[in-house]
Amino acid sequence: MTQRPDRLGRLVPAGVLGCIAFVLIGWSGLLVPSLIRSVKTAFEQSDAGIGGFYFLFAGAYALGSLGGGILTERFGRRVVLSFTAGLHAAALVALALAPSWGVFLVAAIPLGFGGGALDGGVNGLYLDLFRTGRGRALNLLHVFFSLGALSAPLVVGRAVSIGVDWRAILLGTGLVAIPVAVLFATVAMPDGRRARDGTGAGGDAGTATPTAYRGVGPLGALRDRLAAPIILLGVAIACYVASEVGVSNWLVRFLEPAPLSDATTGLALFWAGLTAGRLVSARLADRYDHLRFATVSVLAMTLAMLGAILVPSIPLSIALFALTGFASGPIYPMIVAIGGDRYPERSAAIGGFLSGVAVAGSVVYPPLMGVLSVTVGLTVAMLGNVLLGLACAAALMWVGRLRPHPS
Repeated sequence: MTQRPDRLGRLVPAGVLGCIAFVLIGWSGLLVPSLIRSVKTAFEQSDAGIGGFYFLFAGAYALGSLGGGILTERFGRRVVLSFTAGLHAAALVALALAPSWGVFLVAAIPLGFGGGALDGGVNGLYLDLFRTGRGRALNLLHVFFSLGALSAPLVVGRAVSIGVDWRAILLGTGLVAIPVAVLFATVAMPDGRRARDGTGAGGDAGTATPTAYRGVGPLGALRDRLAAPIILLGVAIACYVASEVGVSNWLVRFLEPAPLSDATTGLALFWAGLTAGRLVSARLADRYDHLRFATVSVLAMTLAMLGAILVPSIPLSIALFALTGFASGPIYPMIVAIGGDRYPERSAAIGGFLSGVAVAGSVVYPPLMGVLSVTVGLTVAMLGNVLLGLACAAALMWVGRLRPHPS
């Protein structure tokens, strides 16, 4: 049975389960960054070694997001989401029981793949569940990711401070994730498989066609393909996530002069800002042009981040990182909403594609920050996140300059 309510007031169980899954991947994605000091000590690793873990996790996350969308169109959401949720749970248990750094690194792969497939799969699910009001629906969905992410450093920092073993935290998360996989195997949801005629099973056949852009001659056609909205949106979301993850993964390390409880509080406040930003934008986003709303948010994020990195006061830096999070809040869901608006008949593929390329930038830059930290310093590495924010804004502005023509 396919359920596709357009209004949040009729949120079906599949939508609620999607929110729960986003709490899970938000929480689990912040576990290692929150436990970074304990993990480094346990396995005698440097910042460069931790960067290697981030690289494997991010690469697998991207593959999971991209592959999850393709697999959903072939096998359906129930199979893909239940399997990858189970894979994510198993990887968390493996991290907790890892006897060596090598095993810990290998476990990053299923952890990332499962989390990425859940991310892209649930974004696609919401594009199908909410055919109108996507800006509000997606912002509210991503609030739950933020709630999981901001809870992790708060709980982990205090738990470790009172003597709770860091492995027990990972193991407990893995056990809690198992029921999520079971529920995905039982709850009714839009199937997401693509019919043989090219229409999406989760959407309406013939509802819309992608916008076409015409160039003049072969070079013009190539240029227009490279400047297609979905490509530019992919660049924008990749740069944004690389910047967001760069801050999130390394903020506790950046605030190392402060006690661990203060540093993890700073990370939690960054994600609290993200949560608040998404709650506010859920009420405002559909009142404005989605593209313009996202672009202004990116510029505000970049300015606040620059101040947070350069100010000499740790309390003021933490406050500005919280403001950075607030401005960041609507960016990811709004870019997904723009993609859904442009390509409504390919919700599973668009959700998976944008979630996958979102992680592509984080595959490279956040892990590279570990290398930069031991060479030119972490402050310089953090400033690279500012440049990524500017690149995101530029890509969104380019999308706004495109003019559609009939195909």
